[in-house]
Amino acid sequence: MVQPILVKRFVISPILSPVHTPSRDDAVLHALVDFVTSEGLRPGDRLPTERVLAEHLKVSRTTVREALTRWQELGLVERRQGSGTYLKAAVTRNMLHLPLTLPSGNDFNSLMHTLEIRRGLEAEAAVLSAERASDADIAFIEQKLIKMEDAFHARHGMSADEDWDFHLAVFRTSGNPLFEQIIAAMYEMFHRFWEHPLGVRDFGHASFPYHRTLFNAIAARDPIGARAEALKLIATVEDDLKRGAANLKKQNKKSQE
Repeated sequence: MVQPILVKRFVISPILSPVHTPSRDDAVLHALVDFVTSEGLRPGDRLPTERVLAEHLKVSRTTVREALTRWQELGLVERRQGSGTYLKAAVTRNMLHLPLTLPSGNDFNSLMHTLEIRRGLEAEAAVLSAERASDADIAFIEQKLIKMEDAFHARHGMSADEDWDFHLAVFRTSGNPLFEQIIAAMYEMFHRFWEHPLGVRDFGHASFPYHRTLFNAIAARDPIGARAEALKLIATVEDDLKRGAANLKKQNKKSQE
C-alpha cells in the first residue's frame, strides 16, 4: 500500500515583516563611512560642513543633518557650535552601535558612578598599552604628556583638553579600538570633572604627577606598574570628590542653622 506523502505547512508569524531597502539616511551614513575611511579620518578630525556633504551626496542638508544626529546620539561625532562636526570614534560599515545610558548631573553619586567606570577603563588600558605600545606609540603618548604638562604650568592647572588628549593617547595605543570608542562616547560625562565639581576649585591638581609616572611605566613596558599608577591617579580624583562632598555638606549645614 502506498503511504500518503505528508506535506508540512508553515504558518507565517505576523511578526515577520517584508524586507525593505535601506532608507535614505542609512544610505547617507554608509556614504559618510566610506568618506571617513577613504580620507583616513580619525577621532578628533573635523568632517566637511553639512552643505558640502549635501552637495556631494546629492541629498538635502536636512537629510545630512538627520544622519549626523544619529551619529551624535551614538557618540560617534561631536558638534561644536561655531566650529563644526568632529569625529569622536572610528566608524566602519559593519560596526554595531551600542548606545550608552550614563548617569547625568553634577551630584556626588553621579560623579562617583562615572569614576567607577573610568577606574576600570584607565587601569586596563594602561596595562595593554604597556604590553603592546610600539616605540612610535610611546613617543606619541609622551608628546601629549608634554603638552599637558606645559598647559598645566602655563594656566595654573587648567589643562582639561590636554589632559583628555593624554588619556586618549593611552587608550588609542592599547591596541583595542573599543577602549577609544567607549571613552569617546563618555567625553562629555568625564569632562564634568573639570567644571569645578562640588565647588572644588583645584580639582584634579593632585593627579598631575601621576600622569608622568603612568607614562614612565608604559614606556618601561611595565604593565603591573602602569596599572598601579593609573589607579593612584584615579584615587586622587576620588579624594577630590569626597573633599568636595564634605565641603558641600558643611555649607548646607551652615545654611540651615
